[in-house]
Amino acid sequence: MSVDKNLILDVKNLKVHFSIPSKSVWPWAKPANLKAVDGVNVRLYEGETLGVVGESGCGKSTFARAIIGLVEATEGEVVWLGQDLTKLEDEPLRQKRKEIQMIFQDPLASLNPRMTVGDIIAEPLQTFYPKLTKDEVKDRVKEMMTKVGLLPNVINRYPHEFSGGQCQRIGIARALILKPKMIICDEPVSALDVSIQAQVVNLLKELQKELGLSLVFIAHDLSVVKHISDRVLVMYLGNEVELGESDALFSNPKHPYTKALMSAVPIPDPKLERAKVIDMLEGDLPSPINPPSGCVFRTRCPQATDICAQTKPELKGTDVHAVSCLAVASI
Repeated sequence: MSVDKNLILDVKNLKVHFSIPSKSVWPWAKPANLKAVDGVNVRLYEGETLGVVGESGCGKSTFARAIIGLVEATEGEVVWLGQDLTKLEDEPLRQKRKEIQMIFQDPLASLNPRMTVGDIIAEPLQTFYPKLTKDEVKDRVKEMMTKVGLLPNVINRYPHEFSGGQCQRIGIARALILKPKMIICDEPVSALDVSIQAQVVNLLKELQKELGLSLVFIAHDLSVVKHISDRVLVMYLGNEVELGESDALFSNPKHPYTKALMSAVPIPDPKLERAKVIDMLEGDLPSPINPPSGCVFRTRCPQATDICAQTKPELKGTDVHAVSCLAVASI
């Protein structure tokens, strides 16, 4: 991937920790430290889709919001086209946000109910290009609505008059209106019906091909991730556990956690589904306030040994496939 593609995003040792006030009655008690993201390294190339998967609470959304600057990174670098976004002042960072946009999980909640569709899509243009005339803005909005499959004659309607799938198309149009180079999709189809999910995913793929976009696609549905992603990052408790090209990772998962995720995916063939053995994980997801020592997955891992409690594994392997596990031989 790195041979013929331009590197646009390089995330190095990204950490996002939150200070949680202590419940102690003593005012001098130290606040707890919640490790939402704890040392993620990943690269994104031009025109590529990076899928990010993991169970709820593993830090996927926080990771995405830290890239765009919606939450502050505690440590690490987010290098966008050669510039570290974590070091930029407010105004330079604001200008960079024209190049990085986001599509949110809940299509209706992410739209202002008091604004018309036209005003919602036009707002980024009016923010970054205030010298554009009203007619120029309106023409660009109509053009973008057509591109995402919305009729321009609904430009004066309000969000509550649209279905969930249509609202997500409005969110996509708003993200694309500034012609960004990368879009972060934070579970954009999880709140939609299955048939509408397919339409939205296929729309994103078409727009990516047409506009040369790079995507960070966060989802729970592994089949959707496999369909849209070039590479996949698997996260657990704020840590990266496996990273690789989509075909390599789905055909031969290495990490015990990835194997458990893959085994839970339903198979359309009833005979194969009945014969399938699911790798059940024991125990619950540990608290990110007090994660296990060493490997964070060791408390639920069937292959854990004493050394797993002492040494935190690093992501090792190649650009095609890398894994963070002491029990897995080098790839």
